[in-house]
Amino acid sequence: MDGVLVVDKPSGLTSHDVVAHARRSIGVKRVGHIGTLDPLATGVLPLVVGRATRLASLLSAGRKTYEGCILLGISTDTYDATGTITADARDRMGTGLVNAPNPAAIERAMAAFVGTRPQRPPPFSAKKIRGVRAYKLARRNQPVAPDPVEVTVHSAAVLAVDGTRVRCRVTCDPGFYMRAFAHDLGAALGCGGCLETLRRHRNGAFDLRGAVSIEEIDSRGPAVADRMVPLAELLPELPRLVLTEHGARRARHGNDLTVADVVSSSADWASSAVSSGAATAKLYDGEGLLIAIAKADAARLLHPTIVLV
Repeated sequence: MDGVLVVDKPSGLTSHDVVAHARRSIGVKRVGHIGTLDPLATGVLPLVVGRATRLASLLSAGRKTYEGCILLGISTDTYDATGTITADARDRMGTGLVNAPNPAAIERAMAAFVGTRPQRPPPFSAKKIRGVRAYKLARRNQPVAPDPVEVTVHSAAVLAVDGTRVRCRVTCDPGFYMRAFAHDLGAALGCGGCLETLRRHRNGAFDLRGAVSIEEIDSRGPAVADRMVPLAELLPELPRLVLTEHGARRARHGNDLTVADVVSSSADWASSAVSSGAATAKLYDGEGLLIAIAKADAARLLHPTIVLV
């Protein structure tokens, strides 16, 4: 019960609800999630189980890919379709916009978001303002203006335009809010906008292939462990170092290691990576058990930073 279970989250549940389902069904208390999804959203929600919870900070660093539908003409306080309407630019019939942007204008506006730029998180978010979560202040009808955060968008494409609805696909780094993106796109087009639907297709190394449903978790219970990505297979991009018995014993206690403690490696870490002083590696014992994550320095020393046993 150590690894990552990728869940295809349904709409209507919070990320914490999914964690609670998993804890109850598989009988493991140490369960967390990587990358929060709003209740409105569906798609990839990786759950870290058992000792894998120690790796959450490393596993959450990858890019994310979303497909969403943005509803133009309506602005809400939550920046999505579940909120209270604060501005409405639709015509009297409610089926179109008074001054509708054409598809070419929408594509130009969306392309402007690609790159690294500041983004102000939504008022209803977990960002803290003077030590208080923004959503708590918003629920009290207090003024909420979270500080802008630098975010990176690698690609943003219009998939289809159907009346006031814009279907898009966005690949971004962690920290990017799709709700804020929908709101800002509407503002850039001069008509307002909010996020109507959202589905996450990828979160770092995890995608929808092999994802399990809530129903499968509930029905199979502990047997769902056969769908889990094992601890030893996580973070495949990091060099794999197999330690001597003495080295494994030192690593389990968080002690520094030298080249003499390494039996074999999957990369030339001792020459190129270590000399840079910024290498990170996975440490295994002789039986193939992942026991620690370590950083290497220019002095050819390995410093265990996360111990898993």
